[in-house]
Amino acid sequence: MKCPYCGSLEDKVIDSRTLANGEAIRRRRECLACGLRFTSYERIEEKPLMVVKRDGRREPFERQKIERGLVRALEKRPVSQMSIENLINEIEDEAAEQAKASNEISSEDLGRMVLRKLYALDKVAYIRFASVYRKYDTLNEFIHEIERLEKGQTE
Repeated sequence: MKCPYCGSLEDKVIDSRTLANGEAIRRRRECLACGLRFTSYERIEEKPLMVVKRDGRREPFERQKIERGLVRALEKRPVSQMSIENLINEIEDEAAEQAKASNEISSEDLGRMVLRKLYALDKVAYIRFASVYRKYDTLNEFIHEIERLEKGQTE
């Protein structure tokens, strides 16, 4: 595995753990050249999960898009990187399970899934993500969402 810092191909595995119900392996590695510790993941390559966008286009599910959205929503919040990683794994697993028959999931279903998980984890992150996902046009829409949050309603 190539070191992300120095580019060396020499490393050793420090720790391996099974993730995502046995469908992925997380490996902690240490570069033998520079000593940097980094994480790699192994997954079984399957037929790609496709996301059906609002306009009907289909594109492959990208774990990194979910991660970017969650990291932005959780920025400066008291949530560990490991919690974020677990959240991403849960979303990916749930999306794959929901799309089992057709290997497709709508972007709306995926967004609702992320919102549901964020609602349980961090209310501020939920509002941040919802404001982008639901494309609020006015301040009143944003205030309405906060009022729904206070009442315990997510949909």
